[in-house]
Order: sequence, then structure tokens, then C-alpha cells
Amino acid sequence: MTQPIPQKDIDALLSRLDARDLSRATIRQSVAVTNALEKMTGEKFSHLEIGVPGLPPCQVGIDAQKAALDAHVPSIYPPIGGIAPLKENAARFVEAFIGTKVTPECVVPTVGSMQGCFNLLLECSKLDPVKNTILYVDPGFPAQHAQANVLGIANESFDLYQYRAEKFGPKLEEYLSKGNIAAILYSNPNNPAWVCLTDDELRTIGELATKYDVIVLEDLAYMCMDFRQDLSHPFQPPYQPSVSHYTDNYVMMMSASKIFSYAGERLGIVVFSPKLFNREYPRLRELYGLGRMGDNYILTFLYVASSGTSHSAQYGVAAMLGAAADGTLDFVDELKEYGRRASIVKELFLRNGFRIVYDRDNDQPIGNGFFFTVGYGNMTNQEIITNLMRCGVATISLRTAYSEQSGVRVCVSALSQDEQFDILDQRLRMFNDYFKDRK
Repeated sequence: MTQPIPQKDIDALLSRLDARDLSRATIRQSVAVTNALEKMTGEKFSHLEIGVPGLPPCQVGIDAQKAALDAHVPSIYPPIGGIAPLKENAARFVEAFIGTKVTPECVVPTVGSMQGCFNLLLECSKLDPVKNTILYVDPGFPAQHAQANVLGIANESFDLYQYRAEKFGPKLEEYLSKGNIAAILYSNPNNPAWVCLTDDELRTIGELATKYDVIVLEDLAYMCMDFRQDLSHPFQPPYQPSVSHYTDNYVMMMSASKIFSYAGERLGIVVFSPKLFNREYPRLRELYGLGRMGDNYILTFLYVASSGTSHSAQYGVAAMLGAAADGTLDFVDELKEYGRRASIVKELFLRNGFRIVYDRDNDQPIGNGFFFTVGYGNMTNQEIITNLMRCGVATISLRTAYSEQSGVRVCVSALSQDEQFDILDQRLRMFNDYFKDRK
């Protein structure tokens, strides 16, 4: 590619695909547009838009799942609440890397964190007729907003950008004090910005969640991937920062997709605090005949949604969780490759006139990991994503992540070969040459 794709060709394609405003397009819609452009131009794009794992899956999981398949496990329905080895090893894993003790009973496998979150949003909205709203600390994973909208659950949000450190607590309490918030949802490290909430900020969330009796839904899909500190040693501090250190009103979500590059098996893990799992909610008993939150989650919502998740995959994930807790699988060291890629790609964007949008965690620069965010001069979300696309670079708009900032999310997982960095550099130089008057 030696010059940008003509704007008229982009406009015609977007009109045909009914995707005129790319700043509002979902990740999958953006992928569809990119695929169509690749076919139209014959050029392979630089894919920075979709967060698929870019590392081989952990062999210990593959071996354990193969053994389960050979043992004819697929002929048997799995327990809806999960097999014992997975629940036991996940509880050890949580203690080993988060420093929080939970019982195996409180661990529930789901069809990816997506299903885990979907059913948590639904259950939290049913606990109290007054508390019917989900509060998102944004920017966030667009699909989690879409889940509340699909379920018809009221939701509110605020952009973390201007509310870090001492500003965070008052902003959060502004929402909680209304009395209608059922749950708070955020990711840490953050998708898409890669900012990480500090221990002080997590303490604030925990204390306010206890004060206002609100449930915290903590998405740890990228746990232990803040490589600014060494989180790789099981049962030794420092641990993955978590709100579970500061309140009993938490549910954690973890994902085999990113931690173990096991995305194709669609297996996530929901971890309730023991107190919350066993808590009796009169409204749940009134609606569904089961009052305990954990029982209702498993036997009502998961039962009707999927009746559990892949039986054989649970054995694979159980083996990886166990090996990590034993210290024989250093999954964190393997994931550091994403940090290396992000370091290279950030430098390419900065060299070519871009800026990092969410650039700091209070007093220090954000780390290098799976994602980061960039803006360019005074360009809007729509202009940045469209003009990058004209230059052969696919991204998603920060607007889709409910950010109030102008920019795009960059995912580095698909950049696995040196020539891909060279091609990206050429395309970003072309972008800067054509649009430098907008800096």
C-alpha cells in the first residue's frame, strides 16, 4: 500500500455494509468492514482491532483435555456448578495469585467470562427491586454494556479519565448514594485503556460497596498482566490487585482465553466471595424458589442458559490452574510477550505523531500489555478510525467503549512477526504524512 484508500471508496463500502459511523461500530462490525476492504484492495491489513490470543495454548491443558476425551468424558453431562478438580484448583489459584481465600464451592465455570458476566448482571438486577441499575467504570469492554442493554437492565457509567486518585471516591459515591445501584463493573487491567486501578482506588471501591451494600463485579480477564511488577510467584506477594482484599461484596471473573491462551474452548471462571455465595436474598427465593445467591446463579440462571460448560475443557483448565498454583507453569512469563509487542507498537505510534490517550496510572505511566489507546491531533473518533483504515490499519473507536475521549484502541496480540511491525510503521508514516495538518 503506497497511498491511502480513496475516501469515496470507503464511503461506498460503509454504505453498502450499513456501517456509516465506524465510531459506533462493534468489534465484529469493524472486522467485517476490514475483511471487505482486504478483499477489495488485495492488501492484508494490520489487525489491531480484535483481542484474540496471539500465543500458543498451554500444553498442560491440551494434554489433560485429551486424556479426558480418551476417557469418554464427552458422553457425560458436566455438573452445572463445575467438576471438583476445576473448583479445587481454581480456589488454590485465586489464593496463590490474588492472595484471597475462597472455597471450591464458590468457583463456577461458565461459557467464557461473557456468559459469566451476562448471568451476573441478570442476577444482580433481581436482588432488590430498588437496586435495578448497573454502574460501569469506563472505558470498558463494549460487549458488557451491550449485555445490560440486551437484558433491558438500567445502567449508568462515568469515564475514569478525569477521576483518578482522590477524585475517584467522591465520583463513585455520587452514584452509589442515589440508592439504585445494584452492582459496579470494571476490568483491571482495563480493556481498552490498560490503566490499572491502584490499591487505594480498589480500597475505595470496596469500602463504598460495603457501605451501600453494592456488589462489585471485577473482571480479571487480564490478571497478572501488569508487568510493571512481578506477579508470577504463587503464594508470594505482590499479588494481583483486587477489590476482594477490601470487601466481601465481590464476584471475580477470570478467563482461560487470555491467561492460558485457551480461547477456543470458551471457558471462564466466576468466583464469588464465600459470604456472598451463601447470602440469602428473599427476592430471589420469591422469584425462583432459591434464596442463596450462589445456588440461584448455578441452578436457575446457568441451568436455563447452557446447563454448564464443556466437560473436557474443564479438565484442561483445571490442570493449568493446578500447575500454575504449584509453580510448574509460569503463565505470567509466557504472557510477557504481549508487553514486548506493546512496547514496540507504542513507539511506532508515538514516532508518527500519535499520543497515548489514557497514559498514566496516577503518578506513573501505564504499563505495556494487551491494549493501549491512541489519539491524533484534533481528529474525532470517526476520523481517526476511518483514516487509519484508509491506510490499512484496523482499530476500534473509544466511543464504543463508552469513553468520552477521542481515540482508538490498539490491540497487539495479532502482531507476532517482525515484518508486521515494519508494515505497520510504513502505514503509520503514510498516515502522518497525509494528515499531519490535523496534529
